Amino acid sequence: MKKRKLGKSTLEVSALGLGCMRLSPGHGAVAGTRQEMIALIRAAVERGINFFDTAEVYGPFVNEELVGEALAPVRDQVVIATKFGFQIDSGEDPHPIGLNSRPEYVKESVEGSLKRFKIDAIDLLYQHRVDPDVPIEDVAGTVKDLIHQGKVRYFGLSEAGAQTIRRAHAVQPVTALQSEYSLWWKRPEEEIIPTLEELGIGLVPFSPLGKGFLTGSIKESTQFDPEDNRGSFPRFSPEAIKANRALVDLIASFAARKNATSAQIALAWLLAQKPWIVPIPGTAKLRRLEENIGAADVELTPDDLRELDAATAKIPIVGDRYPAALEQMTNR
Repeated sequence: MKKRKLGKSTLEVSALGLGCMRLSPGHGAVAGTRQEMIALIRAAVERGINFFDTAEVYGPFVNEELVGEALAPVRDQVVIATKFGFQIDSGEDPHPIGLNSRPEYVKESVEGSLKRFKIDAIDLLYQHRVDPDVPIEDVAGTVKDLIHQGKVRYFGLSEAGAQTIRRAHAVQPVTALQSEYSLWWKRPEEEIIPTLEELGIGLVPFSPLGKGFLTGSIKESTQFDPEDNRGSFPRFSPEAIKANRALVDLIASFAARKNATSAQIALAWLLAQKPWIVPIPGTAKLRRLEENIGAADVELTPDDLRELDAATAKIPIVGDRYPAALEQMTNR
C-alpha cells in the first residue's frame, strides 16, 4: 500500500489505517475471539497497513493490550496511535467518568499505556477530547516533555477546534488531528481543514464510513447491542436512518458505475481530498478489511469528485451525530 506523510511531519504511514476500537469488549459485541482479532490485526499488517489506532478508554484498557500483543512481533514496522484525556474509574468495572488532561494525569496515562502495549514509546499520542478545565498550552507542554523524554514521538489532537489547534501547535507541533470526516459529515471543510493545511498538520478521519452507515449495512430494523453507543446517537434512530437512506442509495449507485463498493467510494473520496488525509476505518471482518484496502486503488477523477460533491450537497442529513452531552465535547 502507498504511504502518506501526516502534514509536514516526518511521520509516514499507510494511506489507510485500522481503527481498533471495536475489536475488544466495551463498545458492543465483538465479532470474534481475542485470538481472531489478533489475527485480523496481523492480517492488516501483511496487507500493507502499518497505522493502528486505539485509546486508553477503549474497553477501557483492554484494547491497548490487544493491539500491543498483536503488533509485538512487528513493532519496528508499525505506527501505534493512542489517546489520553478521559478520567477512568479503574475499579472492578473500569469506565470513563469525565475529562481529565491535567499534566500529572496525562503522564500517568502514558505510563499505563506503555505498560499495556509493552513498548518504550508511543508513536502518536492524541488528546482524546479537549478538557475545558486545563489550558491547551499546559497539555501541549506536557506532551512536549514526554517527547523529550523519549516516551512519545508525535503529538495529536482529536475533535479540537481551530483556535485550540493553533494554540497547541505554538507550544508543541501538532502532527495530526483526528476528527470525524466523511461524505456524511463534511463540517471539517468549513474551518478545520483550511487550518490544518495552513499549519501543515495531517488529518486522520475516524468513522470515514459513517460508523457503518455509508456501507448500506444498517437498516431501520437494525438492533444495536446495548453496549454499542450508536444506539443512542440521533442519526441512528429508525426515523433518521430512513430519511438518510437517500445518501446511501446515491453512493451505491455511483459505486456500481465505478465497479467498486460503497465503502470503497466513501474511502476513495476521502483519500482524494488531500494527500495528507489518512482514514482509519474499523472492522472486525477480514473480507471488510480487504474491501477497505481496495479503496486505495479506486481512482476518482476531478469530474467524479465534482459529481459526488454536488449530488451529496443536495441531500439534507437528518439527525445530530451525537447526543448533546457528547457533542459539547467536540470542536472546542
